[in-house]
Formats: sequence, structure tokens, C-alpha cells
Amino acid sequence: MKIAFVIQRYGAEILGGSEYHCRLIAERMAASHEVEVLTTCARDYITWKNEYPEGPDRIRGVTVRRFANARTRDIQRFNQYSDWIFHNEHSREDEMRWLQEQGPWCPALLDHLEQHHRSYDGLIFFTYLYAPTVLGLGIDPRRSILVPTAHDEPAIQLGLYRDLFAQASVVAFNTEVEKHFLKTTFDMRLAAEETVGCGVDLLQDEPLQAYEEPEDEEEAHKALPVHLRARGTQFRRRHRLHGQFLLYGGRIDAGKGCEELIEYFTSYKELGGEATLALMGVKLMQLPEVPWVRFAGLLSERERLQALEAATIVVVPSPFESLSLLALEAMAVGTPVLCNARSDVLVDHCHQSNAGLYYQDRDEFIECTNLLLADDRLRERMGRNGRDYVRRNYRWDAIMQKYDRLLAALKS
Repeated sequence: MKIAFVIQRYGAEILGGSEYHCRLIAERMAASHEVEVLTTCARDYITWKNEYPEGPDRIRGVTVRRFANARTRDIQRFNQYSDWIFHNEHSREDEMRWLQEQGPWCPALLDHLEQHHRSYDGLIFFTYLYAPTVLGLGIDPRRSILVPTAHDEPAIQLGLYRDLFAQASVVAFNTEVEKHFLKTTFDMRLAAEETVGCGVDLLQDEPLQAYEEPEDEEEAHKALPVHLRARGTQFRRRHRLHGQFLLYGGRIDAGKGCEELIEYFTSYKELGGEATLALMGVKLMQLPEVPWVRFAGLLSERERLQALEAATIVVVPSPFESLSLLALEAMAVGTPVLCNARSDVLVDHCHQSNAGLYYQDRDEFIECTNLLLADDRLRERMGRNGRDYVRRNYRWDAIMQKYDRLLAALKS
């Protein structure tokens, strides 16, 4: 089959959110289908400035067609308009202006879909929020799969999204939590649906089997895969991390909970905590210039793996998640997670896996951090639970089988 993925940004250096999720699925699907990605020339989601060259590209076996955005985003003006539209009565025209202000605004991509949609056997739209999906899904909804990556936020209450979800015919939900939220919020009349999520590359060559609890800690250590015993020694040496540390990975900005994370971690340090906080990814906010906060930068996928292995705890501070590949990848390498309890998806991961804890406020963050740092055996047990959870639910063969069923349900 010839499949087109539609996504707001796409690139090997874009490692977070729906864009990373889309790339992982597209690369896997390219092994058995002819895959194209239709996207914009933007690298930066703040401004949507055209930075990649327009036209076809080839990334890891996938053809990528980029289209230039017609405008950039003024983030301050957009935030002001968002505050107004979320709290005041408004018209459909106001919402369309908001969608255009949000960006990316790429009429050329939509023109390509209008002219060529029948040359594809299926269209897969990633993330509900942006204009390429809102305006593109309606072009051929019966031959389109929507991957919403949705959560409860002010924007999703706008009327234009009620129309979008009413149009959707085939949907790939990330989690049962996301599915329940969307199906109780919107009138969705679906021809086919699956709760899919995403595979985790870190486990692709490991056998599907559960870990049994060894009798003592020495035997437990020997039972770990060889690559886990060193626990990211290279990353620790490179960044001079000699003791216990918490790790965050992804967009480093307030919207992902990073500002609150640093506030809570500062309180932990003021109470005598000895651990360090390390952050990897794209920095979109100022970090305090203190020795116990380390910025590791934007890492390659191999370095990210080393970082996840090296961390004592991986912290996921975002209150808005539809899946959280950061949490799943941490579990896959046997590192316990500490999650924001305001995200129902993260809380559900913790409940289903027994591989992490979650915090509602500053005091709970500090108590959970101290508990995990103090108990090596608890962390090891959570690590084994996490690996089992990912094996049961996020293996690539099972993920791709679900996509095959959705593709088979599309109407020609």
C-alpha cells in the first residue's frame, strides 16, 4: 500500500512529542509499505519558520515531502488571543483565525492533499491540534486514520475540534485513558478503532518473557541484561554525574512542567537532598545556574539510551500526556519513573506497570524522590516491572498488526 503521513514537523533531530511518535511509526511501516510523509519546512514549533528546504527528502528510508509555511507565528500575540477565545463567547470565524494564528499555516500542503489524495491508499494524520489535520482530514475522511495524541486542555473544547472528531472514521488511540476521554467528550461514530500506542525500539531484540524475582540482590543484578549492569557509565562520565540523579528528557519549557519540576527539586535540595537533576533535549526556558542542575543538550538516540540507563529516576513532569514515550522508554531499560499525577495517562501507566510513583504537589514530589533514592531494591523491582509492562503492551510486532487492521478498514 502507498501510505501518506501528515504531520506538522518531521526530522531526525525532532525527538519529542507527536513528531517523534510519527517518525517511529513511519519508519516501521516503510518496511512493508510505500511511505511518504507530508509536512512543513518548519523545525521550530514556536515560530514555524521555514528552515528545512522545500521539496522531497529521504530520511531513514522514508520519503519526506516538505511544503513551505505561508506565515510564521507571533507567540505572544497568539497566547493573548488564546486567552481571549478560551474565556469569551466567539464565532466560528474567530476559531478559524485562532487556528491560523496557531500555525503551522501551510496552504501548499493542503493543496497537495486536494490534488493527490487519491494516489494514496491511506492517509494517517498525527495529532488533532494543528491546521494540517483540522483542514486535511476532511478532504478524504473515509480513507484517513486519525492518531489524535489528545488530552484534556482548553483548546480541545473549541467547536472546530468537535467537527474534526465527528468527521473521523478510523482512529488509532494512544491509550485507553485517551480513548475514554475522547469518546465521552465527542460524538464519534467510528468505522474502526484500535488502542495502539507506539513500539519501543529498545526492546526489539529481547525475548518476550517475564522476570522472576531472584532470591538475593546479587542474583537480581546478574539477572539483568548485560547492557543494563553498567547503568549508563558513558553518560555519567561524559557529564560528570557521579552520584544519584533524576533525568528529564524532551522539550524543556514551562508547558511541559519543567518550571514546576525545577521549583520542586529546589525545595528537595533546600531540605538537604543530595541528588542532581539532569535535563536533555531542546532548551526553551532559562535554567538556574546552580551545580545541581545539569543541561545535557540535544542527544543522539544512542546517547538518550545511555542517559535513560544511567538515571536513578526518570521524571515525567508534564500534566498533559496522551502516551509519554519518555516514560515507556525509561521503563524499557529498567529505570523507575516519577510522574505528574495531573496526567491521567501517566497515573494509569504507573498503576498498570507498578514501575513508578506519581506526585500531586511539592511535598509528594519530595517524599517520592526520597523514597526511590533510598531503596535500591524497590528501584530494581520497579525496573523489572517496567520491562515486563513494555513487553506486554508496546512490542513493535503487536503495534504494526494493529495498524494493518486499521489500514484494512479504510474505504477505497
